[in-house]
Amino acid sequence: MNDFESLVALNLIPQVGSTRLTGLLEYFQKPENIFKGSRQELLAVCGEKIAQNIAAFNSRLLEDDLVLAKKSGLRIITLFDRDYPRLLKEIPGAPIVLYVSGNISVADNPSIGIVGSRRASFYGSNNAEKFAAELSAQGITIISGMARGVDTCAHKGALKAKGRTVAVMGSGFSHIYPPENAGLSKKISENGAVISEFPMKTKPLAQNFPRRNRLISGLSLGVLVAEAARNSGALITADFALEQGREVFALPGRIDSLGSTGPNSLLKQGAKLVTCCEDILEELNLPFSPVVDHEREAAGRKLSSSKEEEMVYGCISREAITIDELMEKTSKPCGYLASLILKLQFKKLIRELPGKQFMRN
Repeated sequence: MNDFESLVALNLIPQVGSTRLTGLLEYFQKPENIFKGSRQELLAVCGEKIAQNIAAFNSRLLEDDLVLAKKSGLRIITLFDRDYPRLLKEIPGAPIVLYVSGNISVADNPSIGIVGSRRASFYGSNNAEKFAAELSAQGITIISGMARGVDTCAHKGALKAKGRTVAVMGSGFSHIYPPENAGLSKKISENGAVISEFPMKTKPLAQNFPRRNRLISGLSLGVLVAEAARNSGALITADFALEQGREVFALPGRIDSLGSTGPNSLLKQGAKLVTCCEDILEELNLPFSPVVDHEREAAGRKLSSSKEEEMVYGCISREAITIDELMEKTSKPCGYLASLILKLQFKKLIRELPGKQFMRN
């Protein structure tokens, strides 16, 4: 085995991380020498169990992994490659190798992690997508974990803004997780990268996701927690961010909302409260450029031709409102409002939510 193959092989052996690798390299000098070492040498450097695993390593496992990666069109980069993300290399226990689909160089652009609940409310989902889109418009790469809920919305927000995004998986590429995000992973690869430190056949086991979370924060200048309960994995990501010297941002939420207990708790502990993407950019000393939404301007010109539509639009904000509340605000009958609401929806100025509620796009 050469040095590259040796590093991939070491990544296939349980409990051999970058910290253990450092000790092995101090003794053996080169990765390929590790597999040439005697049992006594290995025992002296890394203990009995790991020494036994290295000595008994089956090279067929390496061959299978490399073949699968090649068939999937993946690139494997090692901790010593020039293309290894600069920020990630700084963290304790940085992965020995990364399996990459797409362009990993986008991870070296200014990046923000956006994380949150898998069972996201409309508030969490909408804000994750909104912040991702607005940050992307400022040239920021969005990092997340491609999980259901907030993660998925963050990636989609970046893609809608034609921005760059990186998804960090908690499984190998043979097990895209969740399976319904297989299509999303392809789109992410076209506009950024999907990466994993796990060998190809690794299943999405629960213990993998905290390891995944440290990479989300490790790739980022800061992490935004959009929504999370107290026991959410998003708070593990926030803890990693603090350990790694990254900024932690949180969206404030209602005190009676379970999904806001996590961010509100982080705010009590000193996380930065944010209400717009400019707050994040300012904290990180990154430039902010006002973005002109030409589509919204054009819609506004259409809107100005109808005072009735303007009146109804003025009563609808980014917080959901029911038809009954609109009737109370405008003193207009239901049928009259329904017609105007339909016109506003057609112009893509508002959207309908479950329970006959409406909000601005």
